[in-house]
Amino acid sequence: MERGGFLELRGVASRYGSTQVLADIDLSISKGEFVALLGSSGCGKTTLLRLLAGFIGPSAGEVKVRHRDVTHLPPDKRGMALVFQSYALWPHMTVAQNIGYGLKLKGVPRTEIATRVAAMQSLLGLDGLEARKPSALSGGQRQRVALGRALAVDPEILLLDEPLSNLDARIRLTVRHELRALQKRLGITAIHVTHDREEAMVMADRIVILNAGKIAQQGTPEEVYNRPASAFVAAFMGVENVIHLDGVRVGGQFVIAEGAANAVAGVPILDRSLTSGPVEARFRPEAARLLAEGEIATVGSGITFRGEVAAVSYPGGHWRHVVRIGQTEIMADGTQAFEPGARVAVHVPAEALFLFNAPANEPASTVSRAPSGKVYA
Repeated sequence: MERGGFLELRGVASRYGSTQVLADIDLSISKGEFVALLGSSGCGKTTLLRLLAGFIGPSAGEVKVRHRDVTHLPPDKRGMALVFQSYALWPHMTVAQNIGYGLKLKGVPRTEIATRVAAMQSLLGLDGLEARKPSALSGGQRQRVALGRALAVDPEILLLDEPLSNLDARIRLTVRHELRALQKRLGITAIHVTHDREEAMVMADRIVILNAGKIAQQGTPEEVYNRPASAFVAAFMGVENVIHLDGVRVGGQFVIAEGAANAVAGVPILDRSLTSGPVEARFRPEAARLLAEGEIATVGSGITFRGEVAAVSYPGGHWRHVVRIGQTEIMADGTQAFEPGARVAVHVPAEALFLFNAPANEPASTVSRAPSGKVYA
């Protein structure tokens, strides 16, 4: 992968009337890199992709490819190709005609179109289907045709607008691995819009998480998963449990105050810019260790909460418990099932605990608080 600013966005913003959709987008993408734009509906990720494609213009900022300003160039002059969520295949055209459509628009000679279409069919496993119409194809086959049409024009950058969202779960798993393998084989730069966290994790070299039109964090899948930069990113990356605590920063540790459901505990701060006061303690269900209440003294470093099992289920491979800690309910996984009503201890190792300063309107306290602000009973 060639490092450096192959595709660069600087200060990019976009507005629809009085609504700010994107703001202060700074992004540098290397040649051959696979970047996932990840976020919930309405965060601006599809707008950003359409802006890159040239379908809409920015209200501020610039877009460069190989240091060439393409901000105001039309879509066909940017060296990019877009694969739509809906495939956007011509229903009256055959597979071969759909794949060759972009080449025909560019005025490529028929003999060359036939050669390149045949190469795309072979590359994408569509041999023998060239005479079929889209209605006679499976969802996975239609997706491959849409991809073939995009790749046939030999773009420098491939833009993917949630291309797998219309496929059923089994086919989606297969196609996403095929797409990633193809991207690596061709060495093409790809930008993939998705709201699916797992899809972004398994496909991308780098994940860019968007929130309310701004970049919340970017990094490798491992970085954004293990070192979320904010409570929003942590929640989006599956850190579902949250308990409100209070504490004091002492050197390289954050000392959590004793509460009705927890003892005093010290947690290494590492690179977290925490300040003394109320914090959100977040952790994943699979990171917690569930113990009988009398086993609290046997656990290692971290923090332990006392609670009561409210519900238990078996999603496969482990038991998932809903544990009531004061007025908060959290989830904890384990290989052993505890009955509802059982008094338990939930231990979270220090390395699995993510601490973030609580919002400014969260009242300070010397005891732990539920998200509602009520003191634990």
